[in-house]
Amino acid sequence: MIGVILLILSLGSLFYTNNLVDKLEEREEREVKLYAELLRTITTSDVNENITVILQAIQDAVDFYQIPTIYVDDNNNNQANLTILDNLPPNVTQQEKEKIIDERLAVMKQEHPPIPVEIGPGKTGYIYYSNSFLLTQLRYYPLIQLSVMLLIGYLAYLAFSSARKAEQNRVWVGLAKETAHQLGTPLSSLMAWVEYFRSDPNIDSSIADEIEKDVIRLEMITTRFSNIGSIPTMKEEHVAEIVSNFITYLQKRVSSKVKFTVDNQLVPQQTASLNKNLFEWVIENICKNAVDAMGGIGEINVTIQAPPQTNQIMIDITDNGKGMSKTNMSKIFNPGFSTKRRGWGLGLTLAKRIVENYHSGKLFVKSSELGKGTTFRIILPAEIVEY
Repeated sequence: MIGVILLILSLGSLFYTNNLVDKLEEREEREVKLYAELLRTITTSDVNENITVILQAIQDAVDFYQIPTIYVDDNNNNQANLTILDNLPPNVTQQEKEKIIDERLAVMKQEHPPIPVEIGPGKTGYIYYSNSFLLTQLRYYPLIQLSVMLLIGYLAYLAFSSARKAEQNRVWVGLAKETAHQLGTPLSSLMAWVEYFRSDPNIDSSIADEIEKDVIRLEMITTRFSNIGSIPTMKEEHVAEIVSNFITYLQKRVSSKVKFTVDNQLVPQQTASLNKNLFEWVIENICKNAVDAMGGIGEINVTIQAPPQTNQIMIDITDNGKGMSKTNMSKIFNPGFSTKRRGWGLGLTLAKRIVENYHSGKLFVKSSELGKGTTFRIILPAEIVEY
């Protein structure tokens, strides 16, 4: 609404100023015609006394309005008024002066038709002129004003949009924290059931162990939700170990027809500053998207490497699923975008935010080909380690 009001005000000002400019331009033309008429009257009359004084007075009137004029007589000799002469560079030679005046004359011939001056029987001179500096300023003023108004409207829109997004973020943060709080009670109950299963000799203890892993996983997810909106705690972690352990956990909880491989090319002492819970969330989102892209059947290859003499760790996650078009590649990290019928389209958005905002890294689609698969690349800053 604010933008519309500003646009209406700008357009109104634009039309009003243009109308004013047109009237000023007509007035300047009348002044030049008056100057031409007075010049014609004096040069063709019998008045000989004080002609020089009268001509100078007329010239001064034109100079007062800062209207650049050049008078060309019947012999093609030209004479510029003070408005032009005063703006010539200092110490200019007569030849350079004539060249500048000729250039201005060529421009004037393109701007306005000349005003004829009859200076005698069969003799006609011409006055060429340009718009005054004031008129030129007024002609560009409405465009500048419109640009400023549009800029103010755009800034107002950005401020409003930012405030609205901040309000939405506060709502999502509050919802996430409340969800984490509500999950606390059933998780405590599940842990009690795990202990009960372990104490019952008739129940295979391995079942309790697997249930406990899932409960621990739920507790980690609860921790993630409770930390949303807070600055995460970072510490030096062994990247390869975190990735490998999580892939081992995830492999048992997705389709058995999906094969995972991890190619660790890091030296044992290679670490990076991570928040383990959030970083595992990134790996989970990418891998689950890969599983969906393959329809639950295929291979996911994870390569972890650190190019020599660089301060980066690169993690490539490659699947042999259906791949993506270039259009989808450009949208895949947009909030709400999803190629699945069911889904919020937030997983990869959150993953990118976790990597780039919290870990000062990068997450992007390295390559994708329809019918062949996709490779996501994660780049993390790390200390250089000699191999």
